[in-house]
Amino acid sequence: MFIQINDFKLFAKLVGENTGKPTIVMDAGYGDYSKTWDSVISDLSLLTDVLIYDRAGLGKSESSSKPRTSIEMIKELREVVKGTKIKLPFILVGHSFGGVNARMYATEYPKDVCGLILVDSTPEDYRERFLPTMSNEFQEAYNKQFVHEGNYDEFMESLKQLKTLKRKINVPLIVLSAGKKAHYSTKSQELWNEMQRDILEISTNGELVIAENSAHYIQNDEPEFLVNAVKRLLSRF
Repeated sequence: MFIQINDFKLFAKLVGENTGKPTIVMDAGYGDYSKTWDSVISDLSLLTDVLIYDRAGLGKSESSSKPRTSIEMIKELREVVKGTKIKLPFILVGHSFGGVNARMYATEYPKDVCGLILVDSTPEDYRERFLPTMSNEFQEAYNKQFVHEGNYDEFMESLKQLKTLKRKINVPLIVLSAGKKAHYSTKSQELWNEMQRDILEISTNGELVIAENSAHYIQNDEPEFLVNAVKRLLSRF
């Protein structure tokens, strides 16, 4: 289906068994769209309804003239949620940059969200705390990747927005951290896991799970970690 938002349309798809449990809403990483969840969607849709969508300018969605920052994206996601008429509150899952959006959404619209799963999500202090510890080659490659959806400045603005809006959220949180990141030294991997652990501070009820054999796309490398995290949150309802 397509949801009309101002002067553009976003593609959204609702799949699954309507079990009376909260719907799962999934937000992909930077430059990714709904297909990034293909490895888990069939398993998750047996548990409850699942809403996937493509952010503006990606997949089947039309482009938006608004800045590609998280504050705009969560407004658009809220319109998608309204347009699909899913029951509130829902469980929100965010991968990578989608985790930035998910955290901001849960902070700005707390009544919409009853659980949060962050899949190797980008910490708000990534540029200051993590990036300088990596090689020049890694940093150059990282900085050059911002061509698919928004530019480098917009991405960093999103991290700045996350810092500004950082507040405690009163919902259960599961942080999934990739334990085998590509091109990471042992020291870098330890720092990454530490920064993922620090994200737990935003919730009164948080849990860190390290997927030891996963690179950044935990949903592809060890999909059972995400499926089990969803099961654990659904078991509360």
